[in-house]
Amino acid sequence: MNNPPHFKGFRPIGLPEENNPVVINFEEYEAIRLSDFEFNGHVEAAQIMGVSRPTYTRIYESARRKVAQAFVLGKAIVFEGGKVYFDSEWYSCNKCGCWFNHPEKGEDIRNCTLCGSTNIEQYNETILQSKTGDSCVCPKCGNEKVHSKETPCKDEICSVCNSQMVRKSTPHHQGVKNNNCK
Repeated sequence: MNNPPHFKGFRPIGLPEENNPVVINFEEYEAIRLSDFEFNGHVEAAQIMGVSRPTYTRIYESARRKVAQAFVLGKAIVFEGGKVYFDSEWYSCNKCGCWFNHPEKGEDIRNCTLCGSTNIEQYNETILQSKTGDSCVCPKCGNEKVHSKETPCKDEICSVCNSQMVRKSTPHHQGVKNNNCK
C-alpha cells in the first residue's frame, strides 16, 4: 500500500454523531480500492497486496460487510490500523514513541499525530543503515538479501515465500507498534 487514505473516514449526513463507528482496517480499504476502484480481479489484487487469494477474499468480504453495515445502519466509517506497510516519509515522536507517516509531501510536518508534541524526527534510512547494514528483509519469513542500489527493497520479492520485501531497520521491519497510534 502506498499510503493510507488522506482522510480519516466518513459519516452520514443528517444523523446525530455516535460513538460506535464501523472501523475499516487499512488492508480492507486497500482491498476495496484494488477491486472496486482499480477493477483488479481477486488474483491480481492478492498479488499486489502480497497475500494469498483466499486471504484477499476474506479481507475484501469483511470490508464489504462493514461498508454495508455502515450504510444500512447509518453509522460512521473510520479507517485505522491493520497489517500494512506504507511507502511514504516516516516520523517518530520522541515523547510518546509513536511512528507515523506523512503522505502529503508538499506540507511540512510539525507535530506528532498522536500527542501533538513538536519533539519529532524524520526517519533517516542512512543512519539506520550504517548501524544494521544494507539489506532487504522479508517481513513474513525473515529471509534477507543484500540490497541492490538499482532496485528498491519494496520491489524485491522474497525467494522463499514470494512476499514483498522491505528495507531492514525501517519502521515496518522493526514491527514498531504503538496501540495508541491511529
